[in-house]
Amino acid sequence: MAGMSKRFSGFLAVSLALIVAAASWCGAGEAAKPAKKILYFTKSSGFEHSPVKRTGDQPAYSEKLLVEWGKKAGYEVVCSKDGTLMNPDKIGQWDAFVWYATGDLTQPAKSDPAPPMTPEGKQALLDAIAGGKGFVGVHAGDDCFHERGGVVDPFIKMLGGEFLSHGAQQKSWMRVADKKFPGMDGVADFEMMDEWYSPKNIAEDLHVILSQDTTGMQGWQYARPAFPATWARMHGKGRVYYTSMGHREDVWDNPVFQKILMGGIAWALGDAPGEVAPNLKQVTPGASTLPVPEKKDAAKEAAKKGAGGGKKGGKKAGAKAGEEAKK
Repeated sequence: MAGMSKRFSGFLAVSLALIVAAASWCGAGEAAKPAKKILYFTKSSGFEHSPVKRTGDQPAYSEKLLVEWGKKAGYEVVCSKDGTLMNPDKIGQWDAFVWYATGDLTQPAKSDPAPPMTPEGKQALLDAIAGGKGFVGVHAGDDCFHERGGVVDPFIKMLGGEFLSHGAQQKSWMRVADKKFPGMDGVADFEMMDEWYSPKNIAEDLHVILSQDTTGMQGWQYARPAFPATWARMHGKGRVYYTSMGHREDVWDNPVFQKILMGGIAWALGDAPGEVAPNLKQVTPGASTLPVPEKKDAAKEAAKKGAGGGKKGGKKAGAKAGEEAKK
C-alpha cells in the first residue's frame, strides 16, 4: 500500500508538472503578438526608379530585399502600388509605411496603372501618422506632392523636406551626426555612389542623422552648404524618418545602407529608442540656403514650382547618369 501511495504521489507530481507546463505554453501563445505590418508603397505617378520597377508579376528589386529584411526583423512587409490601401477603411491594418513613390499620387499615371490614392486616403494617411503610425521615406519619398504656387503640401510638412533637384550620379560623403540613433552603431562617415537629392522646404525641427557634404560635388544643385540627407522627426504622435539614399540597386546591396534603413524602420515602429531633439541649426546651419539653378534649368525649375509638377515617367531604368540628370 505504501509503495502504491509513493507511486501515486510520483504520478501526481509529474501530472501537475505537465499541467503547469501546458498552461505556461498556452499563456505564452496567447501573449504572443502578431508581427507588425508594414506597407511598402512604391507607386510612381512621376518618374519610376529602377529599384521599384517590376517586370511582369515579379516584385521589384527593393521589394524582394525589404520583404527579406523584414522577415529577419520579425515584420510582415506587404509591397503594393495600390493607392486605395490608404483609404480610411483600409489604413488601420498598417503599423508603418515605407514610402518610395513619386509625383502627385492622387493622379493616375500611364507608367503605373495601379489605382491612385484618393484625397480621402491621403488625409487618412496623414491622420494615421499624426495618431501614432510610423513613416519611412526612401530616396524619392520626398519627390511627391510638390508645392503649388508657393504653398507647401501637408505631406511635405509631415515629412520635413521636399525634393528640389539632383545632379549627375556621383560619389559623395555622408557625415554622421548621430552615432547613437538606431542603425548607426559602428557607422562612421562614409563615401557612396548614388543620385543625391538636394532638398528644399526643410523643417526646422529635424533631427539630422546624416548630412550631405557638398564639398567638391558637381552640379549647381550642390552649390550650397551641407544639408540633411537622413533625418527623423515627430509628427504628432507618429515617428517620421527619411533617407535620400536608395536610387541605385548597388546601394540597396550595401550592408551599411541596409543597417541604416532597418534602424530607421525599427525606430519608426517604436521598437528602438532614439533621441530626436532638433539639431538642424547645429549640424547643418546653412541648410536653408538654396542653390541657384543654371540658366538651362531655371525655366524648368520655375515651371515645376508653379505647377507642382515633378519628374515625368517613361524613361527606362538603368539610364546613364548624364541622361538621368536631365529628366
